Amino acid sequence: MKVSVQTPNFAAKDELLVFVEKKLSKLEHFYDKIVFADVFLKVQKTSEKENKIVEVLLSIPGDDLMVKKEARTFEEATDEVVKTLERQLKKRKQKQKAYL
Repeated sequence: MKVSVQTPNFAAKDELLVFVEKKLSKLEHFYDKIVFADVFLKVQKTSEKENKIVEVLLSIPGDDLMVKKEARTFEEATDEVVKTLERQLKKRKQKQKAYL
């Protein structure tokens, strides 16, 4: 799976980019037909602590999955996104097995 990370309005450190790619690569254990993942890391200019946004567009045959989470850190938001995508991919796989 090809992962492209975009960080508008700020420069992300290499450790963060590696962390995001490593987490998303684990999704291939649950669904092996993932084509690519577009990741957007954004910082919202607000007074709130939870101003880090992670959006992931996961391209799979037939559909695209889009998940957006907000948290205190990019790492927390990435973990939440991966958990949500993992659940969605497991559901999709079960539905496919039901049709076979």
